[in-house]
Amino acid sequence: MNIRLPGELSSDFLKVQDVYLTNETLNKDLTSIDDIHEVKDSLMLWQGDITCLKVDAIVNAANSKLLGCFVPIHNCIDNVIHSSAGLQLREECNQLMKKQGHDEPIGDAKITSAYNLPSKYVIHSVGPSIPQGLKPSKEDCRLLSNCYKSSLKIADKYDLESIAFCCISTGVFNFPQDLAAKIAIKTVTDYIKYNKTCLKNIIFNVFTDTDYRIYKQLLFGDM
Repeated sequence: MNIRLPGELSSDFLKVQDVYLTNETLNKDLTSIDDIHEVKDSLMLWQGDITCLKVDAIVNAANSKLLGCFVPIHNCIDNVIHSSAGLQLREECNQLMKKQGHDEPIGDAKITSAYNLPSKYVIHSVGPSIPQGLKPSKEDCRLLSNCYKSSLKIADKYDLESIAFCCISTGVFNFPQDLAAKIAIKTVTDYIKYNKTCLKNIIFNVFTDTDYRIYKQLLFGDM
């Protein structure tokens, strides 16, 4: 799945793949909105595998080609999402990029179907990448904020009620976790405050214990 370039997929292959991936999804410990108990108004905090969330949309930290990860069994969120969704996701992203005619700008977002994931959609956004040893610039911070704004705008365009954000740019893109969390929460809070939105539940999905502690402190003041 990692190394295959986008291209036509046979119906026979898709039938086998979808049965396999649907079974994989059903065997996961799926989590719905009602299962999440760390809540502040419409903001929610949940630690776990984003591909287990039964929500309207999950947000993928994508690369500029928007085609997923090509490194076999790489443990980045881009790979985890594409591998759980199926090869149709790479192909739909490829069609979007061919129509666009250029790489996805940092801070923008695109929406696709989620295929074999328990969510309905995947929103793909490209965050800023910070070179090793350097600190994010003001422009980097603005672009990261735009990732959240762009994703929220798409969610409202599609009348979605729930969205789950991963910690955009904090993995291999090296954005400091604490600063990224502050930007994420402020951007989402401001969006809710100043915009009419269909969204009722906005989930900050964290995977590492460090991100969990950071978000819990920022959202609830608890350690």
